[in-house]
Amino acid sequence: MDKSQPWRRVLFLALFVSFFFYSANIYTSGTALNGETAVSENVLHGQKLFRENNCWACHQIYGLGGYMGPDLTNVVANPELGPEYARMFIEEGTDRMPNFGFNQQDVDDLIAYLKHVGEAGNYNPKKGEITWYGTVKYER
Repeated sequence: MDKSQPWRRVLFLALFVSFFFYSANIYTSGTALNGETAVSENVLHGQKLFRENNCWACHQIYGLGGYMGPDLTNVVANPELGPEYARMFIEEGTDRMPNFGFNQQDVDDLIAYLKHVGEAGNYNPKKGEITWYGTVKYER
């Protein structure tokens, strides 16, 4: 810098210090969370069961996962389906979905997880068409 213009050095130092404090403030302040986003132990256990039993292989959450079973994002929040609908499939299984032999607490925790997923956001699953050779085709 030119020594004849000391104000540039002062300006640079002031901007640098301001940037440092502003960045530190943003880093430490975080974001405010409301009480509805807190995750209970039941939800965490349900998520663990969902992962350990590889439900992702057939089912989707927010459109991510397999395509053999339905998207489970809003299955519990859906007024036409609800938690009892999900409970029936989890407890009994189907010809495509095995009965995993969950105890009552595990079923309750899986439903708590699916309820939490539905409350966290909505997802409109894509409608796919199964082709004659067994793949799923989606419209763009």
